[in-house]
This record gives sequence, C-alpha cells and structure tokens, in this order.
Amino acid sequence: MKCSFLFVAVTSIGISAFAENWPQWRGPDGNSIAAPGEYPTEFSDEKNVLWKQKLPGVGSSTPAVWGDRIFLTCGSGGEDAVMAFDWDGNLQWQKLLGPETPGKHKNGSGSNPSPITDGENLYVYYKSGTLASLTLDGQVNWQIDLQENYGEDTLWWDLGTSPVFAGDNIVVAVMQEGDSYVVALNKADGAEVWKVDRTFPVQKESGQSYTTPIVTEIDGEETIVIWGADRLTGHDPKDGNQLWVCEGFNPEDQAMWRVIASPAIVDGIAVVPYGRTKFTAGVKLGGSGNITESARIWERSDVGSDCPTPVGRDGKVFLLNDRGQINCLDVKTGKDLWVDKIPRAAAKYYSSPILAGDVLYCAREDGMLASVKVSDTGMEVLSQNEMGERLVAAPVPVNGKLLVRGVEHLYCIGAE
Repeated sequence: MKCSFLFVAVTSIGISAFAENWPQWRGPDGNSIAAPGEYPTEFSDEKNVLWKQKLPGVGSSTPAVWGDRIFLTCGSGGEDAVMAFDWDGNLQWQKLLGPETPGKHKNGSGSNPSPITDGENLYVYYKSGTLASLTLDGQVNWQIDLQENYGEDTLWWDLGTSPVFAGDNIVVAVMQEGDSYVVALNKADGAEVWKVDRTFPVQKESGQSYTTPIVTEIDGEETIVIWGADRLTGHDPKDGNQLWVCEGFNPEDQAMWRVIASPAIVDGIAVVPYGRTKFTAGVKLGGSGNITESARIWERSDVGSDCPTPVGRDGKVFLLNDRGQINCLDVKTGKDLWVDKIPRAAAKYYSSPILAGDVLYCAREDGMLASVKVSDTGMEVLSQNEMGERLVAAPVPVNGKLLVRGVEHLYCIGAE
C-alpha cells in the first residue's frame, strides 16, 4: 500500500551536524523541528508500518537515534532498562540498570526522561535517580544515583525532565518540593563538575517542574535556560551561575502552579506557557540580573498549554493546548495569526508536537496521531491516524521515517 507524503522544506533554521540523527528529546537542535526530508502523513497501527516491536515494559520517553541505532528506555521486569534497535526493527542489545521506581500517573512511568547521545556514548536517566553512560554497543561506562548523592525525589508525580548537553557536560535540573538544584557531570566518568542551588520561595507545589532545560546561544554565549518555580533563569554552562532571572509568572503567589510544558525559543524570545493552560508570556532573552521589567514583552491570559511544549520558527509559534486547539502566535507580539483545532475528543494531548517542514505531528493520549499542515494563514488536518494504543511520547521524524512510541510497542512508519 502506497504511503502518502508531504515534502518537507525547512528554511531559516540552523540544522546542526546532528541533523540526520535525533540525539535528544526535542530533536537535532533541541527545538522540536525535524531535519529536511520526506515523512509519512497517513498511517495506522497496520497501515504503512515497516515494523513494530513489542516493548518489555512501560516508558514515556522519546526514542533517540544515532546512525544505525534507535535507543529507548523503559521498565523491564521491575528494573530500569535501555534497549537498542536497528533500522530493521531487530533488538541489538538490552541493558538492565537496577530497580525501577514505577510511575504514579496513568500516563507516567519510571522512564519518562528521554535518552541523549553525542554519537560517542549514550546517557539515560530514570525516576529511580539512576543516571548512566553507556557505549553505543550497550556497555556501561559509569552509573550513579542522583538521589543517593543529592537527596530524595520530592516531586508529587513522575520525573519529567531529560538531561541535556551543555559546556561539554551532562546537565540535569532537579526542580521539586523543597531543595532544588542544577548539576553538571563529567561525560567521561560522571563526576560532579558543578552544582548550584535553584530553590526559590514559592507556595506548595509551585516549585515542582517537569520541564527540560534548553541550551541556546544568547548574545553570542551558550546559555542554559531553565523554567520552573515561577521563574525563567539563564545559567552559565561553565559554572552554573545564574546570569539572569525573569519573574512575574505567578503574581498572586498561588499554590499548585507546577509546570510541565517547556518554553519554545524563537528569534531570541522564549514563549512560556504557565498557570495550568491559562497563561502564556513572551520573554526577550539576555541581559543580566533581574530582567523581569524589560524582558516580558507580552502576556496572554486567554491561551496556554499544560503539557505540550510549543514549537516555532520564522517568527511564529504553534501552541497546541491539551484539548487540540492550535494557536499560531506572532512571537514578537503574542497576537494570534490564526486559531483552529483538531477535531475534539475526550482524551488530552500529553505529548509535545513536532514540526517537520509544514507538517505538525500531534499525538493524543488515546492513540490518535494527527498530521496537520500549517502555514502563515491557517491549518489543515491531513489525517487522524489511529495507532491502537496509548501515546504519550513525542513522535520522531528522522531519515524519512516516523518512529512512534506507544505504551506497548515501538513503531517504524514509512513507505512499504
């Protein structure tokens, strides 16, 4: 059966040397944008499936890809596990890394954080506190437990943040109830390079964050941008020191304002959803000290996203809310360029959308994965693809194929 495709033409973005791979949760450049290519837009759990593999346990992490290997974390027999498949769907290796701490939420797991790779080694992180480095052939280089080293996990729900590369180190942000911190570890041996406190005075649960840091260039310098505890902060990768802070995201100092969606950065502006779907703000990045007054260039109190992270380019941001509405915003003003929605269902969108050319992939928890064509003037739902099982992880468009991780299987979608 022939597969339908849309040609992907990505312009005005900097595709890195990782472009043919998917080395981290948000793709080659950490912005949820796929490299140029042709990707399938019509499929199901049977249609245009090149292969699917049954997984040994639950996980909500997104696959990582490097060369001829696809890496995935999940539970297996009560342990944290990491697996590698080839592009024919064959299991190349599986490694168990110690007791799993299972998820609490129906869409959570002990393997929410996504694996990352620099093409030399693979790094995996779990709710149990385990952080490990492996060779791409599955040999363990080192393994540590962040909770043993720095204190117990006090999140009310399941660990959501993924590690990132910054300053040639592995960086993890732990933002939770009480003591929170950011730590950088040496890639070679897992030794601590630096650790900084990131605890702010907030109300109950408002300090808890499930977001992933963004590593970006600001004013010519690599900067770690972190969102949580009612604050957006910038940090120096060399020592972790806070360069600037933007506040005002919880003006009435309310409790229970934990955050899940990470910001999107477009043209030096961070688009920050907060307040449990009710608010979104635009923040001009850069400067020093407290930049709140100068940096908050716009605010919206009528649009937001709780779980899906926005994605954007070329001065536009696509904000998918938990019910399938998409607002296309002008990143400089925050004003709607257009508003539309994917046909409504009772289920919600927990997965973050991924942009491949002019196609936005949006996965809903009930197993529907929509292919949505977007433009400057509006959107068109090309297909609503039923995968037959719960979807939480973001889809991965890479090398002309689409990897879809369900609660039970890993699918590789493409041309038959």
